[in-house]
Amino acid sequence: MPDKVMTKQEIQKLVELGLEANGCNKENSSAVARTIAAAELDGCAAHGLFRMPGYVASLRSGKVNGNASPVVSRLSPGVVKVDGDHGYAPLALEKGREALIQATQENGIAAMVLVNVHHFAALWVEVEPIAEAGMVAMAFTTYKPAVVPAGAKQPLFGTNPMCFGWPRGDQRPLVFDQASAAMARGEVMIAARDGHAVPLGTGVDENGMQTTDASKIINGGALLPFGGHKGSTIAMMIELLVAGLSGQDFSFEAQKNDNNDGGPPNGGEFILAIDPNHFGDADSWLKHSESFLQLLGGMEGAHIPGDRRYANRSTNKENGISVKESVYASCLEFTET
Repeated sequence: MPDKVMTKQEIQKLVELGLEANGCNKENSSAVARTIAAAELDGCAAHGLFRMPGYVASLRSGKVNGNASPVVSRLSPGVVKVDGDHGYAPLALEKGREALIQATQENGIAAMVLVNVHHFAALWVEVEPIAEAGMVAMAFTTYKPAVVPAGAKQPLFGTNPMCFGWPRGDQRPLVFDQASAAMARGEVMIAARDGHAVPLGTGVDENGMQTTDASKIINGGALLPFGGHKGSTIAMMIELLVAGLSGQDFSFEAQKNDNNDGGPPNGGEFILAIDPNHFGDADSWLKHSESFLQLLGGMEGAHIPGDRRYANRSTNKENGISVKESVYASCLEFTET
């Protein structure tokens, strides 16, 4: 069955209609739709329309507040808090972004903690606008147990993604987004759906044995951290930054408290922002860092993280975004509920 070619605007409208038909108001549906459409535009299918069944399931079960009204507050000059009112994370992030940037410009460094949100998206969508505003930014979030700590047999960590953004003046910022698992769970789910094998070292089956069968990893198995104990300690760090600082659920607690409807659990997110103009090299930090990045980008076989996404963005703007017909049909059904 051939793929359906769509524009970013068509994808956004499809998501809005599907969420609104299942109990989401316009403000929340539009924020989620912007996130999903951005992922599709950049060729990140695992965080695009593929996620719609989980979003809709969490609305239908009543777990997520589709009419959430996030509240932004300043806990201190350098700390912003956003209470997401048990809604999806995108609206809470959009509401808090300006306050975070302002606090960072005032203090040189600031953090934003999100609580009572349901996070189900790529982090680069959230970090890129902060980096475009001239800030260095890092973001972290957790999930439910899906990753086995190094040397253990049972999952304890979420996939615990991390994202880093670096401003580049008039150029697009450098942004990388990666899981602390050997492979993002969404990518493994797509491999399982399509019947593709995954590299050895991605995960284990229900007996704790390494496998290349994506379906065995997703159904009863678990993912492995990247780089063994190094990825494991990074996943641990993210648990502490996200849940330890805010009082939100650690991944193992989210598992206990979630209704397992297929959508994201309630939890938190931690974002750190830095204004490079406050660190003693305001006149030349950009030129200096660009000399390093140009050297990196010019090395044979190397590339600047995020460049592939930006290339996909340009191509898909011009030629349209290919969406699997089965995924489109599933999303279209949500609009008719």
